[in-house]
Amino acid sequence: MSPLLSVAGLVVDLPSPAGVLRVVDGVSFDIPEATTVGLIGESGSGKTMTANAVIGLLPGGAVLDGALRWRGEDVLRADPGRRRRLRGREIAMIFQDPLAALNPTQRIGRQVGEILRRSGMRRDEVRRRVVELFDRAGIPEPSRRLRNYPHEFSGGMRQRAMIALALAGNPALLLADEPTTALDVTVQARILRLLRSIQRDEGLAMLLVSHDLRVVAHVAHQVVVMYAGRVAERGPTSAVLSRPAHPYTRALVQSVPAVRTRTAIAHPLPGAPASPARRPAGCAFHPRCPLARERCRSEQPVVRQVADGRWSACHFAGEVSRS
Repeated sequence: MSPLLSVAGLVVDLPSPAGVLRVVDGVSFDIPEATTVGLIGESGSGKTMTANAVIGLLPGGAVLDGALRWRGEDVLRADPGRRRRLRGREIAMIFQDPLAALNPTQRIGRQVGEILRRSGMRRDEVRRRVVELFDRAGIPEPSRRLRNYPHEFSGGMRQRAMIALALAGNPALLLADEPTTALDVTVQARILRLLRSIQRDEGLAMLLVSHDLRVVAHVAHQVVVMYAGRVAERGPTSAVLSRPAHPYTRALVQSVPAVRTRTAIAHPLPGAPASPARRPAGCAFHPRCPLARERCRSEQPVVRQVADGRWSACHFAGEVSRS
């Protein structure tokens, strides 16, 4: 079966005062139907730019190459009208900061209903459907909450409103960009349970962008690890996080405190992430890698299959997974 979305050799170049920066460099992965794929990495790894490229929300001046195949159609080369129709209807976005994404001057019920009105629904049908969406997103007293403004909602409630807004177009794919970062731990857990329930019950696919491995481990079926705009490793979540085949993935795993132990020791990654303006030659991770050798400094590794369903961009992937 063909994947719902196939990202193949995606390249994103952005203009900057320092010249053109390649912020996404040859990224490839698939999202099958009814599957959650986690896109993880440190800040600046290119994961949000990748998600924005999928939905067509890159800043002006961005130049894209590669392929984005939606149900087999390469939408990267589709006309702007087709991209607009795809956004919101077939692919929807849940943003990191709902307060910035929601219009502060409009009632939340009206904002969610706008998508439904554009589809030709009658006024009474729109109200009924918005109440259903609020209820599905776990907003209490949904009929009364239709008239609230964004500032009248808590952070967790605003994120639930964003989820309702994303579901309004009945999409097949949800893009969730750090959807729990600004929330406290308790609310974060509730939102994650809600997203997992919606994905499972509605049969949706989801691309979850996060820097938090614990979030991805609880929600994603597959994981794509990004570093310096490139894919470092990808495969089934449990396999990748339990037996990494790239030193960067292993370092990320070791940087998370082991909450089941008394010591809960974390091992921070040494150094700083590579910048698109100063990406090292060879493997971009080599200045921070304890296994780096001369080949790593001079030859950029390609993403290759290292096991069934497992891919790694490390010259010594087998050695990493055994250590």
